[in-house]
Amino acid sequence: MGFRRFVDREGREWEIRVRGRSEWEFVPVANNPGPGRTATAPGYEGDPFELSAEELQRLLDVAPLPRTRAKPSPFNDESTR
Repeated sequence: MGFRRFVDREGREWEIRVRGRSEWEFVPVANNPGPGRTATAPGYEGDPFELSAEELQRLLDVAPLPRTRAKPSPFNDESTR
């Protein structure tokens, strides 16, 4: 099975991958520099090919941005205090 491609309202292209019954992944493709996002799949449809671009945009809008872990500073050594 292939993955659904979708262009959002800003013109960025995403590939939608089904990760399970309750989770879909929006993966940036082409010239999309954004980070990927994980969205809650809609309960009424399990196939992204069956959704309109507007429905996919709504899912993308509410999908949280991934958290970035702050890299600890090598110069902040708590053990020397």
